[in-house]
Amino acid sequence: MRGLGTRIVSAAAITAWLASSAYAQIAPSFSLSPSPISKTQEEKDADAARDKAYRESLKKIPDAKTPPDPWGVARSVDTSKADTAKSSKTDASKTDASKPTTPAKPRTKPAT
Repeated sequence: MRGLGTRIVSAAAITAWLASSAYAQIAPSFSLSPSPISKTQEEKDADAARDKAYRESLKKIPDAKTPPDPWGVARSVDTSKADTAKSSKTDASKTDASKPTTPAKPRTKPAT
């Protein structure tokens, strides 16, 4: 059986080990980055012009086309509103809207 001193030392070692990992998570009280330098009015104007040009260039990008739905013909007619909204965005020329879609029937083995 271990002695009382061994138990105290091991408990202290475990406590120190847990405390050191917790202490490592505390933010340091000093800063490694230099203090921020204030920008001049010219730099602020240049940044504003650059941001404005960036926003305008984003407006010129066309909207992405929705990808085709390869399983669209296999879905049942009873779809949720989210599915119908998604399927209404698909290209109408690929599907025939006049024909209602029916679920695929599973194959069965012939009786022997």
